[in-house]
Amino acid sequence: MTSQRNGARRGRLARLVAVCLLAAGLVGAGPAAAETPTTGDGPVVVPVQTTGPADRRFNLVFMGDGYTAAELPAFRADLERHLNTLWSIEPFASYRSYVNVWAVEAPSAESGVDCDPGLAAPARDTVLDMGFWGGCNPDSVQRLLTVDSRKAAALADLVPGTTRANRQIVALAHSSTYGGAGGSYATASGGNALSSLITPHEIGHSLGGLQDEYDYYARGVPGEAYSGPEPGSVHHTLLTEEQMREQRAKWWRWLGEESESGGVIGRFEGGLYSTKGVWRPSRHSLMKTLGYAFDQVEREVMVKAISAKVNLVQDHTPNGTPIGADRTVWVDTLHPVGGELAVTWRLDGRTLPTRGARVLDLRSLDVSPGAHTLTATVTDPTPFVRDPAVRASAALTRTVGWTVDPSLTTRAEPVEAAFTGHTPTGRPVGARAVVHADTTHPGDRTPAVHWRLDGRPVRPVSRNDRDLDLGSLRLSPGTHTLTARIPGTGEALSWAVDARPATAAYELSTPLRTVRRPGRPVEYVYDGPFTLRLTARDDQEGAVVSQFRVDGDGWYTYYGWPTDAGAPFRFSPGGTVIDDLVYGKLGRSRAVPWDDATPDLGTHTVEYRTIDAAGNVGRAQRFLVTLVRP
Repeated sequence: MTSQRNGARRGRLARLVAVCLLAAGLVGAGPAAAETPTTGDGPVVVPVQTTGPADRRFNLVFMGDGYTAAELPAFRADLERHLNTLWSIEPFASYRSYVNVWAVEAPSAESGVDCDPGLAAPARDTVLDMGFWGGCNPDSVQRLLTVDSRKAAALADLVPGTTRANRQIVALAHSSTYGGAGGSYATASGGNALSSLITPHEIGHSLGGLQDEYDYYARGVPGEAYSGPEPGSVHHTLLTEEQMREQRAKWWRWLGEESESGGVIGRFEGGLYSTKGVWRPSRHSLMKTLGYAFDQVEREVMVKAISAKVNLVQDHTPNGTPIGADRTVWVDTLHPVGGELAVTWRLDGRTLPTRGARVLDLRSLDVSPGAHTLTATVTDPTPFVRDPAVRASAALTRTVGWTVDPSLTTRAEPVEAAFTGHTPTGRPVGARAVVHADTTHPGDRTPAVHWRLDGRPVRPVSRNDRDLDLGSLRLSPGTHTLTARIPGTGEALSWAVDARPATAAYELSTPLRTVRRPGRPVEYVYDGPFTLRLTARDDQEGAVVSQFRVDGDGWYTYYGWPTDAGAPFRFSPGGTVIDDLVYGKLGRSRAVPWDDATPDLGTHTVEYRTIDAAGNVGRAQRFLVTLVRP
């Protein structure tokens, strides 16, 4: 790159002092990036999703490279597609409320990125110097998409309240070429059909420290046999299943479980770029084949990684000096979308029967004279975690303590009862979401929160009135209105509850024949390749993710076709090789050319479903495909 171009880039970065910063609030908003104007003169920070103060949240900072000022709408569309996919994948779906999302819109002088698609492609003058081939290194591989880490950090530093410790940078290249990278920063091409699946894979590397489960490094070249020691990777091993159980090592707690990414968690050979001599937990997962979910082993790692970026206890009654026994004591916690946190109160080590309440009235305890120790322990009881060490770590368990002295008198504080934070009201919430509403805390009392659904009072299952688990209400299909009020005040919040999942429809290429039998799904007969197109409809705004699976295997995100997002997915007896990877083998999956290509003749069950913008998972529907010899 010429010094003149580098000077121009430095000049653009020097104008950072003129950047427009939009402050973060306590409650979130929907996808604002697409509606925010950009001047084209310099970077602009746009809050896309705000769930709380930046210094108390995990912050995903997205930035684009190779998008000119005129092409920034394309960056916003690419970002929205990536986020829609991310929120459909666990554990991001359940912990979305821990995450702020920011877009740093920094226009580039030229469109595209370096060495795209090949080493002979011209260099582009872009704000982040992104490039394929590991930054135009002929000894690298095409799909390795790198970014200038110094420039990416400079843009991320513009987001107020974020630091290297509480954020993850994701750089999107303006390209339709397949590629990405994970490390300190995650990268992905913005416009490839598979690109929205590259992002969670690379975040798995960058945030969770997960390793690739590929059995190759260079595409089309089988990896050598693994010859090293027991891998440090939590999802690779040399141990047998028996040895894992005996030693209580690696994923022994998950063995035999139905894998979230298909099949059963066990021991499958290949990984760490080796074809043999090392084993992984699942036949396929997001760290091996884009389109599938994280399996349970990887998901547990990601839960810890996300939770380690935040503090389960967001605020609490001050504990720097002893407190009296004539008051309420409180803790404010985080609020996962997928389930409530557990709060356990103890006085002098004795567990109190508070049933998860966030507020404890000390006057109800008849505390004896003298100093006492009061604690509140906040724990995430998520079933996504089975390792007691992970559960007990600071990521998933926090304890706050106070000294209680009944001889002290609490001075009344003139604090008005009001809401201080809540589930965003600007978009519908799903029928199984946990909705929350936090309040102020006057010293001698804490206001209650009363919930109503369609005008009828509803109560949380526990004494925790800050969270309402909509899944426990078993809502009828349709749209409902949920309100939260503080009695005796004018304070009220309202949400639309989307209890009707999106619907999906399929379209197949013309079969040899169609068979309809009473009591059985419709059956289509083919003697060769056929295509499947999935479309979705929803009565609410927001994008819908469609998925399919074959013969009960893992759910696979529908993205069109690797070479064209607008084309239907293509099934064939042996699969289709594209860039030395295999897609669409009917029956047993095939990821690389050296996997078994034997056609699975006979009848297969194809299921399909949707995940809408509110997180509702549609009921799976199905049809049959029978593959016969030509």
